[in-house]
Parts: sequence; structure tokens; C-alpha cells
Amino acid sequence: MGILDTVTDIMGESTQRAPDTAGDDGSKGSYWCDDCGVRVRDVEVDAEGLDRDADGTPACPDCGESMRFERASGSGCAC
Repeated sequence: MGILDTVTDIMGESTQRAPDTAGDDGSKGSYWCDDCGVRVRDVEVDAEGLDRDADGTPACPDCGESMRFERASGSGCAC
């Protein structure tokens, strides 16, 4: 049973995923500019110094249009 145990161990290891560390910074998604295609993660809006409208929606740094928020699906990044 030595070979069978080895194969079982290898197969078990190959299906394990690396720990999910993406999204640990509190990000819920990204803001997108539909006109320019610019993407800014929600946790980076203030660091980027983007202007906001009365509702708090950031303006695109390239064209100035309001950006659309898109939530991340799953536990990965908001790519």
C-alpha cells in the first residue's frame, strides 16, 4: 500500500488551494469609468485624491465623469 498511499497524498496536495489572502484590506470592489475604462479599488479612492459628487461617488481621474461601483464576486480581488 506504500505506492497507493503516496499517490493519494500527491493527489490530495494537488487539489489544495493556497490560502486566500486577497481582500484582507477591506475592499468591497472597484469603481469603474465606463467612458475611459479606468478602474480604482474602493480602498484606494481617498489615497488617489479623487473628487466625489454629492452622493460620494468618485469622479474619473482622466475624464471627470462619475464612476460606477462594481462589487467583487467571490473572495478574490476586485479585478
